[in-house]
Amino acid sequence: MLVSLHIRDFAIIDELEIELHRGMTALTGETGAGKSILLGALGLLLGDRADAGAVRHGSERADLSASFDISTLDRVRNWLQEQSLDLDDECQLRRVIACEGRSRAYINGTSVPLQLLRELGEHLVDIHGQHEHQSLMKRDLQRQLLDRHGKHGATLDKLATLHNDWERVQQDIEAIIGTGNDRDSRLEFLRFQLQELDDLAPQASEVETLHGELARLSNAGQLLETCAGHTESLYDDDRSAHSRLGQAINDLAPLTAIDPSLKEASELFNSALIQLEEGVDLLRDYRDRVELDPQRLQEVEQRIDALHKVAGKHRIEAEALPGFHRQLAEELQQLEQADQRLDALEQQRSTLQDDYRKTAQKLHKQRVKTARQLSGQVSEAMQALGMSGGQLDIGVTETPSDSLSPLGTDQIEFRVSANPGQPPAPLAKVASGGELSRISLAIQVIASEASDIPSLIFDEVDSGVGGAVADTVGQQLRTLGEHRQVLCVTHLPQVASQAHQHLQVTKLTGDQSTRTHIRALDEEERIDEIARMLGGQKITRATLDHARDMLGQLTAVT
Repeated sequence: MLVSLHIRDFAIIDELEIELHRGMTALTGETGAGKSILLGALGLLLGDRADAGAVRHGSERADLSASFDISTLDRVRNWLQEQSLDLDDECQLRRVIACEGRSRAYINGTSVPLQLLRELGEHLVDIHGQHEHQSLMKRDLQRQLLDRHGKHGATLDKLATLHNDWERVQQDIEAIIGTGNDRDSRLEFLRFQLQELDDLAPQASEVETLHGELARLSNAGQLLETCAGHTESLYDDDRSAHSRLGQAINDLAPLTAIDPSLKEASELFNSALIQLEEGVDLLRDYRDRVELDPQRLQEVEQRIDALHKVAGKHRIEAEALPGFHRQLAEELQQLEQADQRLDALEQQRSTLQDDYRKTAQKLHKQRVKTARQLSGQVSEAMQALGMSGGQLDIGVTETPSDSLSPLGTDQIEFRVSANPGQPPAPLAKVASGGELSRISLAIQVIASEASDIPSLIFDEVDSGVGGAVADTVGQQLRTLGEHRQVLCVTHLPQVASQAHQHLQVTKLTGDQSTRTHIRALDEEERIDEIARMLGGQKITRATLDHARDMLGQLTAVT
Protein backbone atom coordinates (compact mmCIF):
# COMPACT_ATOMS: atom_id res chain seq x y z
CA MET A 1 0.00 0.00 0.00
CA LEU A 2 1.25 3.46 -0.88
CA VAL A 3 1.79 5.22 2.45
CA SER A 4 3.36 8.51 1.49
CA LEU A 5 4.56 10.47 -1.49
CA HIS A 6 7.18 13.21 -1.30
CA ILE A 7 7.84 15.55 -4.21
CA ARG A 8 10.41 18.34 -4.40
CA ASP A 9 11.19 20.68 -7.29
CA PHE A 10 9.11 18.74 -9.79
CA ALA A 11 7.19 20.62 -12.55
CA ILE A 12 5.42 23.44 -10.67
CA ILE A 13 5.67 21.74 -7.28
CA ASP A 14 8.33 23.14 -4.96
CA GLU A 15 7.74 20.66 -2.15
CA LEU A 16 4.83 18.41 -1.34
CA GLU A 17 4.26 15.65 1.19
CA ILE A 18 1.17 13.45 0.94
CA GLU A 19 0.10 10.79 3.41
CA LEU A 20 -2.25 8.17 2.02
CA HIS A 21 -4.50 5.65 3.76
CA ARG A 22 -6.42 2.50 3.06
CA GLY A 23 -9.73 2.64 1.24
CA MET A 24 -10.78 5.01 -1.48
CA THR A 25 -9.17 8.45 -1.72
CA ALA A 26 -10.59 11.09 -4.03
CA LEU A 27 -8.23 13.61 -5.59
CA THR A 28 -10.08 16.68 -6.82
CA GLY A 29 -9.31 20.19 -7.94
CA GLU A 30 -9.86 22.59 -10.76
CA THR A 31 -8.55 21.80 -14.21
CA GLY A 32 -4.84 22.62 -14.40
CA ALA A 33 -4.35 22.55 -10.64
CA GLY A 34 -1.75 19.81 -10.94
CA LYS A 35 -3.57 16.50 -10.38
CA SER A 36 -1.92 14.97 -13.44
CA ILE A 37 1.44 16.25 -12.23
CA LEU A 38 1.04 14.14 -9.10
CA LEU A 39 0.33 11.06 -11.19
CA GLY A 40 3.25 11.95 -13.42
CA ALA A 41 5.54 12.02 -10.38
CA LEU A 42 4.22 8.65 -9.28
CA GLY A 43 4.74 7.31 -12.80
CA LEU A 44 8.41 8.33 -12.64
CA LEU A 45 8.74 6.54 -9.31
CA LEU A 46 7.35 3.44 -11.00
CA GLY A 47 9.90 3.54 -13.79
CA ASP A 48 8.68 5.97 -16.44
CA ARG A 49 11.32 7.70 -18.55
CA ALA A 50 12.31 11.14 -17.38
CA ASP A 51 13.47 14.28 -19.17
CA ALA A 52 14.82 17.66 -18.18
CA GLY A 53 11.33 19.20 -18.38
CA ALA A 54 10.38 17.36 -15.20
CA VAL A 55 12.65 19.59 -13.09
CA ARG A 56 11.11 22.74 -11.62
CA HIS A 57 12.35 25.88 -13.35
CA GLY A 58 15.44 27.24 -11.62
CA SER A 59 16.16 24.02 -9.68
CA GLU A 60 19.12 21.70 -10.13
CA ARG A 61 17.19 18.50 -9.67
CA ALA A 62 13.79 17.01 -8.90
CA ASP A 63 13.66 14.59 -6.00
CA LEU A 64 10.74 12.15 -5.76
CA SER A 65 10.20 9.41 -3.22
CA ALA A 66 7.40 7.10 -2.14
CA SER A 67 6.98 4.75 0.80
CA PHE A 68 5.03 1.49 0.59
CA ASP A 69 3.83 -0.83 3.34
CA ILE A 70 4.60 -4.33 2.04
CA SER A 71 4.02 -6.26 5.28
CA THR A 72 1.23 -8.31 3.62
CA LEU A 73 2.76 -8.52 0.15
CA ASP A 74 4.69 -11.78 0.14
CA ARG A 75 5.39 -11.62 -3.58
CA VAL A 76 6.96 -8.16 -3.26
CA ARG A 77 8.95 -9.18 -0.18
CA ASN A 78 10.25 -12.27 -1.96
CA TRP A 79 11.14 -10.22 -5.05
CA LEU A 80 13.09 -7.72 -2.94
CA GLN A 81 14.85 -10.54 -1.12
CA GLU A 82 15.86 -12.15 -4.41
CA GLN A 83 17.35 -8.82 -5.48
CA SER A 84 19.03 -8.31 -2.08
CA LEU A 85 17.01 -5.12 -1.68
CA ASP A 86 14.74 -6.14 1.21
CA LEU A 87 14.27 -3.82 4.17
CA ASP A 88 11.77 -5.13 6.74
CA ASP A 89 8.12 -4.33 5.97
CA GLU A 90 8.79 -1.09 4.13
CA CYS A 91 9.78 -0.34 0.59
CA GLN A 92 11.20 3.04 -0.35
CA LEU A 93 11.32 4.13 -3.99
CA ARG A 94 13.26 7.24 -4.98
CA ARG A 95 13.99 8.96 -8.24
CA VAL A 96 16.35 11.91 -8.68
CA ILE A 97 16.21 13.78 -12.00
CA ALA A 98 18.92 16.31 -12.84
CA CYS A 99 18.13 19.50 -14.75
CA GLU A 100 20.06 18.18 -17.78
CA GLY A 101 17.77 15.13 -17.90
CA ARG A 102 19.88 12.42 -16.28
CA SER A 103 18.13 10.42 -13.60
CA ARG A 104 18.95 7.90 -10.91
CA ALA A 105 16.62 5.34 -9.36
CA TYR A 106 16.80 3.85 -5.89
CA ILE A 107 15.07 1.00 -4.10
CA ASN A 108 15.47 1.05 -0.32
CA GLY A 109 18.45 3.38 -0.67
CA THR A 110 20.29 1.25 -3.24
CA SER A 111 20.87 2.58 -6.74
CA VAL A 112 19.20 0.31 -9.30
CA PRO A 113 18.63 0.21 -13.07
CA LEU A 114 15.40 1.79 -14.25
CA GLN A 115 14.16 -1.57 -15.49
CA LEU A 116 14.35 -2.96 -11.97
CA LEU A 117 12.34 -0.04 -10.64
CA ARG A 118 9.76 -0.61 -13.36
CA GLU A 119 9.58 -4.32 -12.57
CA LEU A 120 8.94 -3.66 -8.90
CA GLY A 121 6.46 -0.91 -9.69
CA GLU A 122 4.25 -3.35 -11.59
CA HIS A 123 3.82 -5.31 -8.34
CA LEU A 124 2.92 -2.23 -6.27
CA VAL A 125 0.67 0.10 -8.25
CA ASP A 126 -1.72 -0.31 -11.14
CA ILE A 127 -2.66 2.93 -12.85
CA HIS A 128 -5.80 3.02 -14.95
CA GLY A 129 -6.44 5.81 -17.36
CA GLN A 130 -2.97 6.26 -18.80
CA HIS A 131 -2.25 3.93 -21.70
CA GLU A 132 1.32 3.09 -20.77
CA HIS A 133 0.34 1.95 -17.29
CA GLN A 134 -2.76 -0.01 -18.04
CA SER A 135 -1.68 -3.47 -17.13
CA LEU A 136 -4.89 -4.93 -18.46
CA MET A 137 -3.63 -4.31 -21.97
CA LYS A 138 -0.66 -6.59 -21.38
CA ARG A 139 -1.21 -10.15 -22.52
CA ASP A 140 0.80 -11.65 -19.67
CA LEU A 141 -1.19 -9.80 -17.05
CA GLN A 142 -4.47 -10.68 -18.78
CA ARG A 143 -3.49 -14.35 -18.50
CA GLN A 144 -2.45 -13.91 -14.85
CA LEU A 145 -5.74 -12.21 -14.04
CA LEU A 146 -7.75 -14.98 -15.70
CA ASP A 147 -5.76 -17.74 -13.95
CA ARG A 148 -5.98 -16.06 -10.56
CA HIS A 149 -9.70 -15.45 -10.97
CA GLY A 150 -10.24 -19.09 -11.98
CA LYS A 151 -7.92 -20.36 -9.21
CA HIS A 152 -5.90 -22.39 -11.72
CA GLY A 153 -2.83 -22.42 -9.48
CA ALA A 154 -2.74 -26.18 -8.84
CA THR A 155 -2.96 -27.03 -12.54
CA LEU A 156 -0.36 -24.41 -13.37
CA ASP A 157 1.99 -25.80 -10.73
CA LYS A 158 1.66 -29.29 -12.17
CA LEU A 159 2.22 -27.95 -15.66
CA ALA A 160 5.32 -26.07 -14.53
CA THR A 161 6.71 -29.21 -12.88
CA LEU A 162 6.14 -31.25 -16.04
CA HIS A 163 7.75 -28.51 -18.10
CA ASN A 164 10.81 -28.39 -15.83
CA ASP A 165 11.18 -32.19 -15.94
CA TRP A 166 10.80 -32.17 -19.73
CA GLU A 167 13.36 -29.40 -20.05
CA ARG A 168 15.86 -31.31 -17.86
CA VAL A 169 15.42 -34.50 -19.92
CA GLN A 170 15.70 -32.51 -23.13
CA GLN A 171 19.00 -31.04 -21.93
CA ASP A 172 20.28 -34.54 -21.10
CA ILE A 173 19.37 -35.72 -24.58
CA GLU A 174 21.07 -32.76 -26.21
CA ALA A 175 24.15 -33.37 -24.08
CA ILE A 176 24.37 -36.92 -25.44
CA ILE A 177 23.64 -36.09 -29.03
CA GLY A 178 25.74 -32.95 -29.04
CA THR A 179 24.56 -29.65 -30.32
CA GLY A 180 24.86 -29.45 -34.07
CA ASN A 181 26.58 -32.83 -34.44
CA ASP A 182 25.30 -35.76 -36.41
CA ARG A 183 25.64 -38.49 -33.83
CA ASP A 184 25.10 -41.35 -36.29
CA SER A 185 27.74 -39.95 -38.59
CA ARG A 186 30.11 -39.65 -35.66
CA LEU A 187 29.49 -43.26 -34.67
CA GLU A 188 30.05 -44.47 -38.23
CA PHE A 189 33.25 -42.48 -38.56
CA LEU A 190 34.54 -43.70 -35.20
CA ARG A 191 33.92 -47.32 -36.16
CA PHE A 192 35.78 -46.81 -39.45
CA GLN A 193 38.75 -45.23 -37.70
CA LEU A 194 38.83 -47.90 -35.03
CA GLN A 195 38.69 -50.71 -37.59
CA GLU A 196 41.78 -49.29 -39.26
CA LEU A 197 43.59 -48.91 -35.92
CA ASP A 198 42.48 -52.38 -34.78
CA ASP A 199 43.97 -53.82 -37.96
CA LEU A 200 47.15 -51.82 -37.49
CA ALA A 201 47.32 -52.69 -33.75
CA PRO A 202 50.02 -50.17 -32.78
CA GLN A 203 51.92 -51.12 -29.62
CA ALA A 204 53.53 -49.01 -26.96
CA SER A 205 57.24 -48.22 -27.80
CA GLU A 206 56.82 -50.11 -31.07
CA VAL A 207 58.03 -47.26 -33.21
CA GLU A 208 61.23 -46.85 -31.18
CA THR A 209 61.89 -50.58 -31.25
CA LEU A 210 61.30 -50.81 -34.98
CA HIS A 211 63.64 -47.95 -35.73
CA GLY A 212 66.36 -49.69 -33.70
CA GLU A 213 65.83 -52.93 -35.55
CA LEU A 214 65.82 -51.09 -38.85
CA ALA A 215 69.19 -49.56 -38.04
CA ARG A 216 70.70 -52.97 -37.26
CA LEU A 217 69.23 -54.70 -40.30
CA SER A 218 70.25 -51.90 -42.61
CA ASN A 219 73.87 -52.03 -41.36
CA ALA A 220 74.16 -55.79 -40.73
CA GLY A 221 76.99 -56.29 -43.23
CA GLN A 222 79.13 -53.57 -41.72
CA LEU A 223 78.41 -54.75 -38.17
CA LEU A 224 79.37 -58.38 -38.94
CA GLU A 225 82.47 -57.38 -40.84
CA THR A 226 83.68 -55.07 -38.07
CA CYS A 227 83.03 -57.62 -35.34
CA ALA A 228 84.83 -60.38 -37.26
CA GLY A 229 87.80 -58.16 -38.02
CA HIS A 230 88.33 -57.08 -34.44
CA THR A 231 87.78 -60.57 -33.06
CA GLU A 232 90.57 -61.80 -35.26
CA SER A 233 92.97 -58.93 -34.56
CA LEU A 234 92.35 -58.93 -30.81
CA TYR A 235 92.24 -62.66 -30.21
CA ASP A 236 92.51 -65.10 -33.12
CA ASP A 237 95.57 -63.78 -34.91
CA ASP A 238 99.08 -64.98 -33.88
CA ARG A 239 100.09 -61.38 -33.29
CA SER A 240 96.81 -60.46 -31.62
CA ALA A 241 96.53 -58.27 -28.56
CA HIS A 242 95.58 -61.36 -26.59
CA SER A 243 98.83 -63.11 -27.55
CA ARG A 244 100.97 -60.06 -26.77
CA LEU A 245 99.32 -59.54 -23.37
CA GLY A 246 99.83 -63.25 -22.54
CA GLN A 247 103.49 -62.99 -23.51
CA ALA A 248 103.98 -59.88 -21.36
CA ILE A 249 102.35 -61.52 -18.35
CA ASN A 250 104.54 -64.63 -18.71
CA ASP A 251 107.70 -62.53 -19.02
CA LEU A 252 106.98 -60.33 -15.99
CA ALA A 253 105.89 -63.11 -13.59
CA PRO A 254 109.42 -64.30 -12.63
CA LEU A 255 110.75 -60.73 -12.55
CA THR A 256 108.37 -59.60 -9.79
CA ALA A 257 110.36 -61.77 -7.38
CA ILE A 258 113.46 -59.75 -8.27
CA ASP A 259 111.76 -56.35 -8.28
CA PRO A 260 108.33 -56.23 -6.54
CA SER A 261 107.63 -52.86 -8.15
CA LEU A 262 106.75 -54.75 -11.37
CA LYS A 263 103.97 -56.56 -9.57
CA GLU A 264 101.41 -53.78 -10.09
CA ALA A 265 102.02 -53.65 -13.84
CA SER A 266 101.74 -57.43 -14.02
CA GLU A 267 98.38 -57.35 -12.23
CA LEU A 268 97.01 -54.66 -14.60
CA PHE A 269 98.02 -56.77 -17.64
CA ASN A 270 96.24 -59.76 -16.12
CA SER A 271 93.11 -57.66 -15.62
CA ALA A 272 93.32 -56.32 -19.15
CA LEU A 273 93.67 -59.83 -20.51
CA ILE A 274 90.52 -60.90 -18.70
CA GLN A 275 88.56 -57.90 -19.99
CA LEU A 276 89.85 -58.49 -23.49
CA GLU A 277 88.63 -62.06 -23.41
CA GLU A 278 85.21 -60.98 -22.13
CA GLY A 279 84.93 -58.30 -24.84
CA VAL A 280 85.83 -60.76 -27.55
CA ASP A 281 83.24 -63.20 -26.24
CA LEU A 282 80.59 -60.45 -26.47
CA LEU A 283 81.65 -59.69 -30.06
CA ARG A 284 81.28 -63.34 -30.96
CA ASP A 285 77.86 -63.53 -29.33
CA TYR A 286 76.76 -60.37 -31.14
CA ARG A 287 78.06 -61.74 -34.42
CA ASP A 288 76.03 -64.90 -33.87
CA ARG A 289 72.87 -62.83 -33.33
CA VAL A 290 73.23 -60.45 -36.23
CA GLU A 291 72.43 -61.80 -39.62
CA LEU A 292 71.74 -60.46 -43.04
CA ASP A 293 67.90 -60.72 -43.36
CA PRO A 294 66.55 -58.73 -46.33
CA GLN A 295 63.02 -60.07 -45.81
CA ARG A 296 62.88 -58.90 -42.19
CA LEU A 297 64.37 -55.60 -43.24
CA GLN A 298 61.52 -55.18 -45.74
CA GLU A 299 58.93 -56.11 -43.13
CA VAL A 300 60.27 -53.56 -40.66
CA GLU A 301 60.35 -50.84 -43.29
CA GLN A 302 56.76 -51.58 -44.32
CA ARG A 303 55.55 -51.59 -40.72
CA ILE A 304 57.18 -48.26 -39.96
CA ASP A 305 55.72 -46.81 -43.13
CA ALA A 306 52.22 -48.04 -42.21
CA LEU A 307 52.41 -46.55 -38.74
CA HIS A 308 53.53 -43.16 -40.03
CA LYS A 309 50.83 -43.11 -42.74
CA VAL A 310 48.00 -43.74 -40.25
CA ALA A 311 49.49 -41.25 -37.79
CA GLY A 312 49.62 -38.68 -40.60
CA LYS A 313 45.88 -39.14 -41.26
CA HIS A 314 45.14 -38.17 -37.68
CA ARG A 315 47.80 -35.48 -37.63
CA ILE A 316 49.67 -36.99 -34.72
CA GLU A 317 53.10 -38.51 -34.21
CA ALA A 318 53.41 -42.26 -34.86
CA GLU A 319 54.51 -42.76 -31.25
CA ALA A 320 51.08 -41.39 -30.10
CA LEU A 321 49.06 -43.97 -32.06
CA PRO A 322 48.54 -46.46 -29.18
CA GLY A 323 47.10 -43.70 -26.94
CA PHE A 324 44.93 -42.35 -29.75
CA HIS A 325 43.67 -45.87 -30.41
CA ARG A 326 42.53 -46.20 -26.78
CA GLN A 327 40.93 -42.74 -26.86
CA LEU A 328 38.78 -43.54 -29.88
CA ALA A 329 37.79 -46.89 -28.41
CA GLU A 330 36.66 -45.19 -25.20
CA GLU A 331 34.66 -42.56 -27.11
CA LEU A 332 32.95 -45.23 -29.17
CA GLN A 333 32.10 -47.17 -26.03
CA GLN A 334 30.63 -44.07 -24.39
CA LEU A 335 28.55 -43.26 -27.43
CA GLU A 336 27.28 -46.83 -27.74
CA GLN A 337 26.37 -46.88 -24.03
CA ALA A 338 24.80 -43.42 -24.42
CA ASP A 339 22.71 -44.93 -27.17
CA GLN A 340 21.04 -47.14 -24.59
CA ARG A 341 20.60 -44.16 -22.18
CA LEU A 342 19.32 -42.08 -25.05
CA ASP A 343 16.58 -44.61 -25.71
CA ALA A 344 15.50 -44.39 -22.05
CA LEU A 345 15.59 -40.59 -22.05
CA GLU A 346 13.60 -40.36 -25.27
CA GLN A 347 10.98 -42.65 -23.79
CA GLN A 348 10.88 -40.47 -20.66
CA ARG A 349 10.56 -37.35 -22.78
CA SER A 350 7.69 -38.85 -24.73
CA THR A 351 5.87 -39.73 -21.49
CA LEU A 352 6.40 -36.22 -20.09
CA GLN A 353 5.12 -34.70 -23.33
CA ASP A 354 1.97 -36.82 -23.14
CA ASP A 355 1.38 -35.81 -19.50
CA TYR A 356 2.06 -32.18 -20.37
CA ARG A 357 -0.45 -32.24 -23.25
CA LYS A 358 -3.13 -33.76 -21.01
CA THR A 359 -2.51 -31.19 -18.25
CA ALA A 360 -2.38 -28.32 -20.75
CA GLN A 361 -5.68 -29.51 -22.19
CA LYS A 362 -7.18 -29.59 -18.69
CA LEU A 363 -5.92 -26.04 -18.06
CA HIS A 364 -7.36 -24.94 -21.41
CA LYS A 365 -10.81 -26.20 -20.42
CA GLN A 366 -10.55 -24.45 -17.05
CA ARG A 367 -9.53 -21.22 -18.74
CA VAL A 368 -12.36 -21.41 -21.26
CA LYS A 369 -14.87 -21.90 -18.45
CA THR A 370 -13.40 -19.05 -16.36
CA ALA A 371 -13.21 -16.78 -19.40
CA ARG A 372 -16.90 -17.37 -20.13
CA GLN A 373 -17.89 -16.57 -16.53
CA LEU A 374 -15.64 -13.53 -16.19
CA SER A 375 -16.71 -12.17 -19.58
CA GLY A 376 -20.36 -12.37 -18.56
CA GLN A 377 -19.79 -10.75 -15.16
CA VAL A 378 -17.72 -7.89 -16.57
CA SER A 379 -20.17 -7.34 -19.46
CA GLU A 380 -22.99 -7.05 -16.94
CA ALA A 381 -20.98 -4.55 -14.89
CA MET A 382 -20.26 -2.52 -18.03
CA GLN A 383 -24.00 -1.92 -18.52
CA ALA A 384 -24.18 -0.16 -15.16
CA LEU A 385 -21.10 1.90 -16.03
CA GLY A 386 -22.73 3.69 -18.93
CA MET A 387 -21.63 1.26 -21.61
CA SER A 388 -24.99 -0.06 -22.66
CA GLY A 389 -24.59 -2.97 -25.04
CA GLY A 390 -20.87 -3.23 -24.34
CA GLN A 391 -19.33 -6.64 -23.97
CA LEU A 392 -16.08 -8.15 -22.83
CA ASP A 393 -15.01 -11.27 -24.67
CA ILE A 394 -12.01 -13.14 -23.25
CA GLY A 395 -10.50 -15.26 -26.00
CA VAL A 396 -8.68 -18.47 -25.07
CA THR A 397 -6.98 -19.95 -28.13
CA GLU A 398 -4.82 -23.05 -28.16
CA THR A 399 -1.52 -22.51 -29.93
CA PRO A 400 0.18 -25.92 -30.31
CA SER A 401 3.94 -25.78 -30.49
CA ASP A 402 6.82 -28.26 -30.48
CA SER A 403 8.36 -26.39 -27.56
CA LEU A 404 6.62 -26.52 -24.20
CA SER A 405 5.80 -23.55 -22.00
CA PRO A 406 5.31 -23.65 -18.23
CA LEU A 407 2.25 -21.45 -18.80
CA GLY A 408 0.38 -23.84 -21.05
CA THR A 409 -0.54 -23.73 -24.70
CA ASP A 410 -3.14 -20.97 -24.62
CA GLN A 411 -3.07 -17.47 -25.98
CA ILE A 412 -5.25 -15.21 -23.82
CA GLU A 413 -6.69 -12.00 -25.19
CA PHE A 414 -9.19 -9.60 -23.67
CA ARG A 415 -11.43 -8.25 -26.44
CA VAL A 416 -14.04 -5.57 -26.02
CA SER A 417 -17.06 -4.32 -27.89
CA ALA A 418 -17.76 -0.88 -26.48
CA ASN A 419 -21.00 -0.35 -28.40
CA PRO A 420 -23.84 -2.59 -29.66
CA GLY A 421 -23.21 -4.06 -33.08
CA GLN A 422 -19.46 -3.66 -33.00
CA PRO A 423 -17.34 -6.81 -33.13
CA PRO A 424 -15.04 -7.34 -30.14
CA ALA A 425 -11.59 -5.84 -30.62
CA PRO A 426 -8.41 -6.23 -28.58
CA LEU A 427 -8.55 -4.23 -25.37
CA ALA A 428 -5.44 -2.33 -26.39
CA LYS A 429 -7.27 -0.92 -29.42
CA VAL A 430 -10.19 0.57 -27.54
CA ALA A 431 -10.17 4.19 -28.66
CA SER A 432 -11.76 5.95 -25.73
CA GLY A 433 -9.63 6.33 -22.63
CA GLY A 434 -12.73 6.85 -20.53
CA GLU A 435 -14.30 3.64 -21.80
CA LEU A 436 -11.08 1.80 -21.22
CA SER A 437 -10.92 3.10 -17.65
CA ARG A 438 -14.49 1.99 -16.96
CA ILE A 439 -13.90 -1.42 -18.51
CA SER A 440 -10.81 -1.73 -16.39
CA LEU A 441 -12.83 -0.68 -13.37
CA ALA A 442 -15.45 -3.32 -14.11
CA ILE A 443 -12.79 -5.99 -14.50
CA GLN A 444 -10.96 -4.89 -11.37
CA VAL A 445 -14.12 -4.95 -9.29
CA ILE A 446 -15.05 -8.44 -10.50
CA ALA A 447 -11.53 -9.76 -10.23
CA SER A 448 -10.46 -7.82 -7.15
CA GLU A 449 -10.20 -10.92 -5.02
CA ALA A 450 -7.93 -12.55 -7.57
CA SER A 451 -5.53 -9.67 -8.17
CA ASP A 452 -2.79 -8.94 -5.66
CA ILE A 453 -1.69 -5.47 -6.77
CA PRO A 454 -2.34 -3.47 -3.58
CA SER A 455 -2.80 0.05 -4.95
CA LEU A 456 -5.05 1.05 -7.84
CA ILE A 457 -5.11 4.52 -9.33
CA PHE A 458 -7.89 5.64 -11.63
CA ASP A 459 -7.14 8.79 -13.57
CA GLU A 460 -10.44 10.52 -14.44
CA VAL A 461 -12.28 7.24 -14.68
CA ASP A 462 -15.52 9.23 -14.85
CA SER A 463 -14.65 10.94 -18.11
CA GLY A 464 -17.71 11.13 -20.33
CA VAL A 465 -20.23 9.92 -17.78
CA GLY A 466 -22.59 11.58 -15.42
CA GLY A 467 -25.81 11.17 -13.50
CA ALA A 468 -26.66 7.66 -12.41
CA VAL A 469 -23.64 6.19 -14.15
CA ALA A 470 -21.38 8.47 -12.15
CA ASP A 471 -23.05 7.25 -8.98
CA THR A 472 -22.40 3.67 -10.07
CA VAL A 473 -18.76 4.44 -10.86
CA GLY A 474 -18.35 5.98 -7.42
CA GLN A 475 -20.01 3.03 -5.72
CA GLN A 476 -17.83 0.59 -7.68
CA LEU A 477 -14.68 2.44 -6.67
CA ARG A 478 -15.75 2.53 -3.04
CA THR A 479 -16.51 -1.20 -3.17
CA LEU A 480 -13.07 -1.77 -4.64
CA GLY A 481 -11.61 0.38 -1.89
CA GLU A 482 -13.02 -1.91 0.78
CA HIS A 483 -10.28 -4.42 -0.04
CA ARG A 484 -7.66 -2.40 -1.88
CA GLN A 485 -6.18 1.06 -1.79
CA VAL A 486 -7.88 3.18 -4.45
CA LEU A 487 -6.76 6.66 -5.50
CA CYS A 488 -9.20 8.29 -7.85
CA VAL A 489 -8.68 11.53 -9.78
CA THR A 490 -12.16 12.81 -10.56
CA HIS A 491 -14.20 15.83 -11.60
CA LEU A 492 -17.53 14.30 -10.57
CA PRO A 493 -19.01 15.02 -7.15
CA GLN A 494 -20.92 11.73 -7.34
CA VAL A 495 -17.58 9.89 -7.39
CA ALA A 496 -15.69 12.12 -4.97
CA SER A 497 -18.47 11.92 -2.39
CA GLN A 498 -18.04 8.14 -2.20
CA ALA A 499 -14.42 8.38 -1.07
CA HIS A 500 -13.17 7.42 2.37
CA GLN A 501 -10.65 10.29 2.21
CA HIS A 502 -10.63 13.43 0.12
CA LEU A 503 -7.56 15.36 -1.09
CA GLN A 504 -7.87 18.74 -2.76
CA VAL A 505 -5.31 19.99 -5.25
CA THR A 506 -4.99 23.75 -5.74
CA LYS A 507 -2.71 25.97 -7.75
CA LEU A 508 -1.27 29.07 -6.10
CA THR A 509 -0.17 31.74 -8.56
CA GLY A 510 2.10 34.60 -7.44
CA ASP A 511 3.82 37.40 -9.32
CA GLN A 512 6.93 35.34 -10.03
CA SER A 513 5.91 31.76 -9.43
CA THR A 514 3.19 29.15 -9.60
CA ARG A 515 2.91 26.35 -7.05
CA THR A 516 0.71 23.35 -6.52
CA HIS A 517 -0.66 22.65 -3.07
CA ILE A 518 -2.50 19.59 -1.80
CA ARG A 519 -4.29 19.04 1.49
CA ALA A 520 -6.59 16.58 3.15
CA LEU A 521 -10.15 17.89 3.64
CA ASP A 522 -12.17 17.57 6.82
CA GLU A 523 -15.96 17.07 6.74
CA GLU A 524 -16.88 20.74 6.37
CA GLU A 525 -14.19 21.30 3.75
CA ARG A 526 -15.44 18.26 1.85
CA ILE A 527 -18.92 19.76 1.73
CA ASP A 528 -17.47 22.97 0.25
CA GLU A 529 -15.43 21.05 -2.32
CA ILE A 530 -18.35 18.84 -3.37
CA ALA A 531 -20.49 21.97 -3.63
CA ARG A 532 -17.86 23.61 -5.85
CA MET A 533 -17.86 20.54 -8.06
CA LEU A 534 -21.66 20.67 -8.23
CA GLY A 535 -22.13 24.37 -8.80
CA GLY A 536 -18.90 25.78 -10.14
CA GLN A 537 -17.67 29.16 -9.00
CA LYS A 538 -21.02 30.26 -7.58
CA ILE A 539 -21.83 28.20 -4.51
CA THR A 540 -25.33 28.59 -3.22
CA ARG A 541 -27.02 27.25 -0.14
CA ALA A 542 -28.81 24.78 -2.35
CA THR A 543 -25.57 23.34 -3.67
CA LEU A 544 -24.15 23.21 -0.13
CA ASP A 545 -27.26 21.37 1.03
CA HIS A 546 -26.99 19.03 -1.94
CA ALA A 547 -23.34 18.33 -1.15
CA ARG A 548 -24.16 17.77 2.50
CA ASP A 549 -26.93 15.39 1.48
CA MET A 550 -24.59 13.43 -0.77
CA LEU A 551 -22.06 12.99 2.00
CA GLY A 552 -24.81 12.44 4.54
CA GLN A 553 -26.38 9.71 2.45
CA LEU A 554 -23.06 8.02 2.28
CA THR A 555 -22.62 8.31 6.04
CA ALA A 556 -26.12 6.92 6.57
CA VAL A 557 -25.43 4.01 4.26
CA THR A 558 -22.05 3.40 5.84
